[in-house]
Amino acid sequence: MTIDGTSPRFAVGLPNVGVFADPALLTELAGRAEQAGWDGAFVWDHVLYHHDWPVVDPTVVAAAIAATTTRIRLGILMTAVPRRRVGKLAREIASLDVLSGGRLVFGAGLGSMPSEYTAFGEPADPRLRAARLDESLAALAALWSGESVTAHGEHVVVDGVSMAPTPVQRPRPPVWCAGRWPLRAPFRRAARWDGVMPVHADYGRPTTMPAPMLADIVRYVHALRVSAGTHGRPFDIVLEGATDADAPDRGAAVVRPYADAGLTWWVEALGWWRGGPDDARARIDAGPPIVTEAEADADA
Repeated sequence: MTIDGTSPRFAVGLPNVGVFADPALLTELAGRAEQAGWDGAFVWDHVLYHHDWPVVDPTVVAAAIAATTTRIRLGILMTAVPRRRVGKLAREIASLDVLSGGRLVFGAGLGSMPSEYTAFGEPADPRLRAARLDESLAALAALWSGESVTAHGEHVVVDGVSMAPTPVQRPRPPVWCAGRWPLRAPFRRAARWDGVMPVHADYGRPTTMPAPMLADIVRYVHALRVSAGTHGRPFDIVLEGATDADAPDRGAAVVRPYADAGLTWWVEALGWWRGGPDDARARIDAGPPIVTEAEADADA
C-alpha cells in the first residue's frame, strides 16, 4: 500500500530499440498488457542507440497503442523534449490524448544520450537542455489550453498561436519529469508538475535503487510541493524495476517497500537484458505483481 492508503498501479516499460525495434511487436505487447490486467504500457524515446542498433519512432508506436487498446494508460517515458520542436510536440501529444480518449501520460526529460543531439548538429550541454526543457514545458501547457499563446523565450518562441483540438484531459495530460538522484534540479522541476520518475547515479539496469532512497526522494519533492502550495494536487511517484513472472508472491514482496515509501506507479522494465520478445510476452502474460491490502495488513 502507498503512503496515502492506495495500491500502486503497474505498467510495462517497452524499449523501442534492438530486438524490440518493431512497431507491430510493441503494439502487440501493449495489447497483451491490457488483457493481462496491467494498468499502463509505456515506450522509450530514442532516435539512436548504442552499437548502431535499430530504433523505431515512439510516437508512431504510441499512436498504434492508443488505437488498439481501450483501458490502459500509455505514453513515452521519457520524451527528450529539448530535441523536439515545441509546436510539433504539442500537436502530437494533444492528438494522442484525443486518439486514446484521455489516457495519455506525458513524460519529459533531457534525454540520456548526448549523441542523440550532437549527431544531428544539436547542442548537448546539460544546462542548455535543461533551460530549453523548462521553456518547452511552459509553452506546451499554454498551447494545450487552447488559448492564444505568445512566448518569446531564449530557446522557445511561440507567436500568437491557438491550438485545437486540445487534449481530452484538462488542464492537460499528466506531466511526469525524469530525474537522476542525487542531483536536485530535476526534482525541483518535477515538483512543479504532476509526477517524477527517478533513477539513481549508482543504480541502473538491471538494478533498482533501494526503497529508503526512494523515500528520501519522496520527502524532498513533497517538501518542495508544500512550500509551493501544490501538495494538494495529485502527484505520481514512478519507478522502473523487475519482478519474476514465476514467483508472483516474491514480486509483490519486491514492490511493497517502494509502495510504503510512496510509489504510485511500478513500471516493469522489459528489454534485451531480460531476454527476447518471447520472454517479454511471458512476463506480461503472468500479470502485474499486485500489492493487495490483505498482503499489506499481513506484514503489519
